[in-house]
Order: sequence, then C-alpha cells, then structure tokens
Amino acid sequence: MREDGKLDYLELPATDLGATRAFYADAFGWTFQDYGPTYAAFDQGLDGGFDADPAERTRTPLPVLYAHDLEAMLAKVQAAGGTVARPIYAFPGGRRFHFTDPAGTELAVWSET
Repeated sequence: MREDGKLDYLELPATDLGATRAFYADAFGWTFQDYGPTYAAFDQGLDGGFDADPAERTRTPLPVLYAHDLEAMLAKVQAAGGTVARPIYAFPGGRRFHFTDPAGTELAVWSET
C-alpha cells in the first residue's frame, strides 16, 4: 500500500531509450511498459522508469515520493523550507510536482488523483 512521504518511484535519465532498455533487459532480465516513444517504466522491486524526452531529461536520478493529497503535501514541503521547482502538473497516471530540498536535491511527489 502506498504511503504519504515514502519513496514510491525512481525516474532515471536515458539518452537512447532503445539502448537503455536493451542493456537492462540483457543484463538483468528487466521487462518494460512503454508510455509513448520516450518513456519506459519498470517494476523491479521498486517501480521506476527511464525518461528519454530531451525536454525532461536530467543528468541525475529523480526520487519520487507519494502523497494521497498532493496539494496538502505541497503545502507541507513549502512550510518545511522546500522550494517548488515545478508546480503541480498532470502526466499519464496522475499528477505531480517537483521540489528541491535545502541541499538543492531535486525530488518529486506524485498522486494518482
């Protein structure tokens, strides 16, 4: 069961989605669910996905936390000193926002609603 504030997903960058998929499939036997031409999700103990969209690509992994109430979690993040890096937006499967912690690390929080 998903819980507020717990790590729920790990998004990893990919420059060549086909090569990335092939590497993880060949090396570790991973399987994928495609969500368009630039995104492939995996479920290998921790759900996650590879994002090859040049507009979205980062050079670092993006830890994603879960929230039942996205707006309430956004308020908590801001009250605790987090900085909103990307306001709430919709994506296939739900909505999320990105923030940075006091050290400058970027994370995201998502909700199914």
